[in-house]
Amino acid sequence: MKKILVISPSGEVYNHDCVRWYSGEGFATNPDHYHNIGDAFVFDSSLKLLQFDKLEELNIRNPTDAMIDTYNNEYEFAFLRGSNYLHPEMDWENAPAVLRRLRIPILAFGIGAQAPRSGKLELTPPAREVMAIIADHSASMGVRGAYTAEVLWNLGIRNARIVGCPTIFRANDPGLRIDLPPLEQVRHVAYTLRREVGHDYAQDVRRYLDLQRETILALADRFELDIMAQGEVEEKQLLWGNPTQQAVARQVLRKAGWLRGPDDRLETLYTQNLFYSDDVSAFEARLRRQDLVLGYRLHGNLLGLANRVPSVYFTYDSRTTEFADTFAIPRFDVFAGKPFHLEDYWDQSLFDRFNSAYYRRYRDMRLFLTENAIAHRMQDEYAAMRNVPTDKPSVLDRAA
Repeated sequence: MKKILVISPSGEVYNHDCVRWYSGEGFATNPDHYHNIGDAFVFDSSLKLLQFDKLEELNIRNPTDAMIDTYNNEYEFAFLRGSNYLHPEMDWENAPAVLRRLRIPILAFGIGAQAPRSGKLELTPPAREVMAIIADHSASMGVRGAYTAEVLWNLGIRNARIVGCPTIFRANDPGLRIDLPPLEQVRHVAYTLRREVGHDYAQDVRRYLDLQRETILALADRFELDIMAQGEVEEKQLLWGNPTQQAVARQVLRKAGWLRGPDDRLETLYTQNLFYSDDVSAFEARLRRQDLVLGYRLHGNLLGLANRVPSVYFTYDSRTTEFADTFAIPRFDVFAGKPFHLEDYWDQSLFDRFNSAYYRRYRDMRLFLTENAIAHRMQDEYAAMRNVPTDKPSVLDRAA
């Protein structure tokens, strides 16, 4: 039996490798609770790439000696779910002390660093220690892009591998590619919403929000538009709340200038076209119905691409830019001072760059898992292209 551990899960697991938010704690029906379901996308996708029989959360706060012994004697490895861990405010709790006691491999599965708006990224001593421990417990560390690899290099960590994010590989499809239909055939479009933002992520919050609102309205005039939230409290209150909660949410959004009264087109869209789910599979099913997904949500856009839906990234910080660069995803710079025109990005040559990058990164992720002796489900892309089953590494794999 293959037993594995997860560090920092994001949701409850059902049907072996499917993730939804913690329904047992009442969060799924509580519109006043904020959480980013994008983290669950990453967790769900990670499980879909790994081969295992049993999964358990590693107790990072206060494990007993008996727990540590069980981890070391019964489990094959622990993995750190991919996320934006490398920033000054990250609370690592008791992680350094606990991870030092593990003798099993520790897999960093697509972790990332957040660049400050100015100056050099300064990490806390616990963050530096956790990264060093993981580096010592693995053949290589999987990171989302070149900036994160550089941050680790400056910490003296030399075994980083750029693999992107498990979300884009969740279909285990080495032949995935995006082929654009004629733009006039596009009818169903999803916009991945991200209202919640701070000055640490966006250099101009007003521009960030105004452009998002303007783009949603412009797209709604052309297409059948779904507005897909990923955890904002007011949006959840409008969808799931009682009349009092809905009224409070509407008032908050109007006061912020996001909604602008009963005659506002965006208020009408929020009534008819707003979507959110606490279950990754439901979110994915909604995205599969689209002809295009675009917007501010990094993992929402990735989930679309993973299902062969074209996506355009709106980049506004180092994190979104790093992902777009890793996979050569067509991107619009929110702070470039230019209007967004979809026609500028509806270009097959741009998506052919993505198709090529995806193929290479798929191989990078597969070799990363193999290099770390992790049992996984990822196909040999060469055998898959030839449609020839094989249980042996290819010549190119051996050369790598």
